[in-house]
Amino acid sequence: MEQKNENSTDFILLGLFPCFRYPYLLILLFLFIYIIAFMGNSILIFLIWLDSHLHTPMYFLLSQLSFIDLAYISSTVPKKVTNYYTRKKSISYFSCATQLFFFLTLGLAECILLTLMVYDCYVAVCNPLRYTILMNPKVFLKMAAAAWSGGAPTALVHTIYPMNFPICGSREINHYLCEMPAILRMSCVDISAYEMVKFVSTVVFLLIPFFLILVSYTLIFLSVLRMNSWKGSNKALATCFSHLTVVSLYFGQAIFIYMTPTSSHTPEQDQIAAVLGTIVTPVLNPLILRSKEVVGALRKCMERCGN
Repeated sequence: MEQKNENSTDFILLGLFPCFRYPYLLILLFLFIYIIAFMGNSILIFLIWLDSHLHTPMYFLLSQLSFIDLAYISSTVPKKVTNYYTRKKSISYFSCATQLFFFLTLGLAECILLTLMVYDCYVAVCNPLRYTILMNPKVFLKMAAAAWSGGAPTALVHTIYPMNFPICGSREINHYLCEMPAILRMSCVDISAYEMVKFVSTVVFLLIPFFLILVSYTLIFLSVLRMNSWKGSNKALATCFSHLTVVSLYFGQAIFIYMTPTSSHTPEQDQIAAVLGTIVTPVLNPLILRSKEVVGALRKCMERCGN
């Protein structure tokens, strides 16, 4: 089969579930979800910035998570909606590579940030007397910087290699965005060596953090069981359970997509997993991670506006 690698040729995004009979219903649904996610995360960031009682490491990291989720969902849904209403499915090579890079960078940043948030929870519950020392402003600013910059070099590697594999035949991407597995399916060369590199990267950025999170939560739960205060233990468990729900949603779909060979799952399964990670998780985070402090800050803000 003749190999083609014409980088100047546009790719064709087939969209989300191209065989679905009522695509406009999906578009309206995701547009509605996007508006809810945008409003929820924006309000959360604004409240954390506005209320001095929320100027703590936990809420600072939570505001960073909301910002990542805003960027995450904004990098996919608006493009999908625009393509549908303009009837334009093509995306240039450069735009596809840019979308893939930012998609991976934001995804890796969220993995790092979720892990650091567990560390914050671990110190607060298991070592509360040293919390202000271990989680001083310099430390959590470095945490945020590590989350934003830590995944960029890896994302660059996993953008350059897939985008330069020779393509045979059609340049149709069976997805609603330029994602790595969908691009790898178009390649007509042996990608087994690259699949191994992808697996190693996934172990470093997904499996090891996920293992650290599980170990941290085990230690947290053991510490909570030893607490004398029922109220304190309930609050700690509620916070940890909310975070663990987010971690399970996000890491679960990412491990499914990137820790298994591309050929072992279908494009439809990839799309469902991508929807969970890039659309469902951002809209759920403000709801799952809300707390009495955030609700209280919202009430105070509404009272000020009412007066």
